[in-house]
Amino acid sequence: MEQNRPTGQANTSDLWYIDNYILLKDYYDRTISRIAARCVRKGNIAIEDYPFFGYILDVLEEISETGEYILEHRELYPYVERKIAGGLNGLKRTLTEYQNELRSNSTPDMIKEDSREVEKMKQALGTVDDKAADPTVGAGMGMDQLMEKLMQENNITPNFPAQEEKK
Repeated sequence: MEQNRPTGQANTSDLWYIDNYILLKDYYDRTISRIAARCVRKGNIAIEDYPFFGYILDVLEEISETGEYILEHRELYPYVERKIAGGLNGLKRTLTEYQNELRSNSTPDMIKEDSREVEKMKQALGTVDDKAADPTVGAGMGMDQLMEKLMQENNITPNFPAQEEKK
């Protein structure tokens, strides 16, 4: 059936993505309004502290995936122009906003395993030397070592009882 479709004409099953994007966007906007009101009633907590904030991110991810699908299928563009406010430019603008919101609120374990994302994280964090071979890394000084160092820095001679000096 798809073989008889003229080039550039959208498959009716692909039109579902446009309707789904519109519904998801509306649902997200209404959900954010509702959750914002709940956060105020819960003591004016931040939306990020809302117990079900992860669900909001899940909806954002679905909006992003649906929007990306639409952008990848040029045959949907005429329908985008008719069904989405602002047409293709409106879709790109709101999709970018939602994707930025998703990126800025995602936890590291939510970021997809993609070599570019891992590289970006490595660059952001800087190089980390492999210190797994040294068991004392991060242990710091012992209390005795710290006291000796402080006393040396302050030119204080230790006044230990005779039995402790033998150690």
